[in-house]
Amino acid sequence: MTPPVPQLLAALSYGDAISNEALAIQKHLREAGFESEIFAEKVHPRMSHLARPLWKYREVSSPETVCLFHFSIGSASSRLIYRAPDRLVSIYHNITPAGFFVGFHPHLAGLCHHGRRELAAFAPRTELALGDSEYNRRELEAAGYPRTAVLPIVLDFPRYERRPSPVVGRLYDDGRTNILFVGRIIPNKKIDDLIRTFAYYQRWFDPSSRLLLVGDTRGFERYLSRLQELVSTLGADGVVFTGQVDDDDLYAYYRVADAFLCLSEHEGFCVPLQEAMHAGVPVIAYDAGAVPETLHGGGLLLDDKSPEKVAALLAEVRGNPALRQRILDTQARAVQEIRTTDFGALLADRLQPVLG
Repeated sequence: MTPPVPQLLAALSYGDAISNEALAIQKHLREAGFESEIFAEKVHPRMSHLARPLWKYREVSSPETVCLFHFSIGSASSRLIYRAPDRLVSIYHNITPAGFFVGFHPHLAGLCHHGRRELAAFAPRTELALGDSEYNRRELEAAGYPRTAVLPIVLDFPRYERRPSPVVGRLYDDGRTNILFVGRIIPNKKIDDLIRTFAYYQRWFDPSSRLLLVGDTRGFERYLSRLQELVSTLGADGVVFTGQVDDDDLYAYYRVADAFLCLSEHEGFCVPLQEAMHAGVPVIAYDAGAVPETLHGGGLLLDDKSPEKVAALLAEVRGNPALRQRILDTQARAVQEIRTTDFGALLADRLQPVLG
């Protein structure tokens, strides 16, 4: 008889990479004949029909249960599963160093600090640990986990080919150059560096340009306020903070983008890089964390992100069709490589040591 294989998350959120991966894992587990429910401490209202509350986990917990625990931050879910009798598989999505959040979100800084401590504490408790990048797997190994492997996030590419929002097109497909970033507006993403680079680019290379910052700002209002002050100080025009957007809006932002720029300093994976490559948007990204892995050889990697150098490179990509096409060719090869990944087969292979 197959054991139940529930998943445990700190939060099941709308448009979130970890949440989307949990749903994909659930789909493949159920197709393979396993009973698999998702339990989460916090659930977005749009996702309420897809998860059960954390306190109901005791209904499935047992020594035969194999729990897939998504490790991303210190939480009540981690404390629950640490003491539960279940066999444990930890899926590690990286924990942002707390220092990025000090001064902007003290509570989250505390959660990240405790999450890093819990990461080491979970090593002897975990039967199998999976990182969604080699960068994350190496962190698990350094923390003392005896059995580790990589289970990458694999995008559902057909989903991104659905009809985009016509509203976004009418607003921003107007002939201006659109520089795009997608991701939460949080300090480790270095949105301040994006704004400084854009201000330099707009002033010296392309006055008719716009910076589209697509991502949730909730919880980081203090950081957002600091960014808005920076925009005003630099005199940049056309910096747009969209907040969290629906999927059809997201697809439309990729459609109107002329370049995707990422200057983040800490990434355990970074799904938007692959989304941009799939959309045919030239990607320029700072070489940090798992970014090179996520790009699979596509796009342009930066080892220096000084505003004047990045702005000049942006201008070259915009003004040199041959260079732009070479970048797009590397991205097309990367996307094709990602497309060939059979996530169901890969998941079965990674879980074989515990599920048989």
